[in-house]
Amino acid sequence: MQFSELPLHASLLKAISEERFHTATLVQQKAIPLILAKKNVIVSAQTGTGKTAAFALPILHLLHEKTTASNDVKKIKALIVTPTRELAIQILENFKSYGKYTDISATAIFGGVSLEPQKEILANGVDVLIATPGRLIDLQLQGNVDLSTIDFFVLDEADLMLDMGFITDVKKIEKLCPKKKQTLLFSATIPEKIDELAKTTFKNPIKVEINPDETTAKNIGQLLYYLPKKNKTDLCLHLLRNTINGKIIIFRRTKFGVDKLEESLIKNGYKVASIHGDKTQVIRNKAIEDFKNKKANILIATDVAARGIDIVNVDAIINFDIPNIPETYVHRIGRSGRAGKSGIAFSFCSPDENSYIKSIEALIEKKIKIIDDHPYLISKPKHTKKQPNTISKNKKGRKSEASKKKKKRWY
Repeated sequence: MQFSELPLHASLLKAISEERFHTATLVQQKAIPLILAKKNVIVSAQTGTGKTAAFALPILHLLHEKTTASNDVKKIKALIVTPTRELAIQILENFKSYGKYTDISATAIFGGVSLEPQKEILANGVDVLIATPGRLIDLQLQGNVDLSTIDFFVLDEADLMLDMGFITDVKKIEKLCPKKKQTLLFSATIPEKIDELAKTTFKNPIKVEINPDETTAKNIGQLLYYLPKKNKTDLCLHLLRNTINGKIIIFRRTKFGVDKLEESLIKNGYKVASIHGDKTQVIRNKAIEDFKNKKANILIATDVAARGIDIVNVDAIINFDIPNIPETYVHRIGRSGRAGKSGIAFSFCSPDENSYIKSIEALIEKKIKIIDDHPYLISKPKHTKKQPNTISKNKKGRKSEASKKKKKRWY
């Protein structure tokens, strides 16, 4: 479906066209008409499927209709709550890009920066407020935020909100909003606690579910390398020298792992940027800008720090550490397959991570192609039937030669 086929205002369609977007993604095709019809909606879709535009565009359309008939545009009409600063900035960029030919104003508030500039912007009034939970509650308690005029309440990346411990704050925020409002929830997955939250917050919601095999994983080449953990850095360097080119994001499980790999790659002459939770917001923003502007062609990140960051034209993903949550794998590889584009992901699996691969393959319903011609190869584990606990003996009472053979380990 083309965006021009959706009942969106001409000013929005013009902005979308200038962003060189023409075909709506599956989640956009399903969610936008429901939101325009003023339904409460719960959307489950993986990273990279275009969820932000799926709520930003219909909200802008509905606000534009309302503000053209009224001069009261200085009270908050739409509140988008999101778990991280990076996501808040990204959502704000989307609202500004799509709404540039409207009179709708938007701002983002988040921690890690001074309160005063945010207070000043809020005092002047905005139509759309994008906020992280902690900073929003701080400013509300200080009397700088009035949520009594909210028409749209959006929870973005709700499962990540749960993982980061923000659900209690979200419940407090929702109670500060009017009972009569349109409520939207967007999440990669819908775990039990999120489902419980939706039941208490939503009135007659319509669910939109986009399966992983319909979107991200289907468009991305996936390659798997078995090797000892100690050789992962060596394999990474080998592939960077011989196989992988362009803009690359490397995922590590821990902050320490990010710093250690960054140090190794810089020593080998690579231009590297990195982000994780211990870095300041200024440093994280600079790292992302350096990567976007090609001052660094490699970005190393933890999952939480990179969640939701919209960086176009990423050529490859390296899963240096295999994630223990299969959905996280789909989030990661989606960085190289934004909005239906193709990409490629390289995954390094050490013996202790083999069970994670099984879970990932079960989720995406396909086997990941194993590469067996690299210098650090160890064989894929074989799942054999357990042998009976008996010992065969020869006539002299000695163990047979077959029983003496030790089972081969794959690591």
